[in-house]
Amino acid sequence: MHIALYSYLFVAVGGAIGAMARFALNVFMQRDVDFPWGTLTANLLGCLAMGVVAQLIAGTNWFNDAGIIPDQYRLLFAVGFCGSFTTLSSMVLELNTMLQKNEIFYSFSYFVGTMIGGFACFYIGVLFVRMLLQTHSS
Repeated sequence: MHIALYSYLFVAVGGAIGAMARFALNVFMQRDVDFPWGTLTANLLGCLAMGVVAQLIAGTNWFNDAGIIPDQYRLLFAVGFCGSFTTLSSMVLELNTMLQKNEIFYSFSYFVGTMIGGFACFYIGVLFVRMLLQTHSS
């Protein structure tokens, strides 16, 4: 199989798993509540996972030792899984719904929580991997 076809396969498999995980999380988190906890949680967890993946790819040779090409790992987890697990379009739709209901506080809290929380989770993922690598190399 040509290398480009493998790339599409990695994105497709990661995307399918991410989409199913996001749907399951949303079903689990949304219980007769007006706040979109499922989407917020998916976006924050996705940012955390993306930080872990980014740091693992940048800071280790583990992938090469495991026989995984870093670009394939990036396509599977970062592009495929995290790309379908997190979603800006759902966030925008939910923000619009809250604004139409005149829920200014909730919509502002959701937006700020997603943006600041997403960056914080990404950075926590990076720091977590760095800490693990330092502990492992000591």
